[in-house]
Amino acid sequence: MSDDAESIRTIHRALEPGVTFLDTAGIYGPYVNEELVGRALKGHRDQVVLATKFGFVSHSRGGPGRLDSSPANIRTAVEGSLERLGTDHIGLYYQHRVDPNTPIEERSTRCGRGMWRRTSPPTASS
Repeated sequence: MSDDAESIRTIHRALEPGVTFLDTAGIYGPYVNEELVGRALKGHRDQVVLATKFGFVSHSRGGPGRLDSSPANIRTAVEGSLERLGTDHIGLYYQHRVDPNTPIEERSTRCGRGMWRRTSPPTASS
């Protein structure tokens, strides 16, 4: 039995008594956790509010861990998350860490697909 199989069974066991919120991020793995959650939710997607995060780059030459919350990077990140999660919508899409190089006006705007992006954890200046 693989660790992935056990992880998927754990998610299924959480859904049975009524867990309705799952949180992940593209940087976890990177990508591995979103893919696993996507596989676990096949046939169960309508049971949960799904949250994931953006901001840590894991899809460019900068390598995992570099902050980039520019609108262009967010569009790339959300499309990748949707694909890995195997869904057409994300219930909560938020910034993993504050990117001091991207003004808040650019981070907290509508980013398509009916989603808004926000920051986690918020600070007094963000």
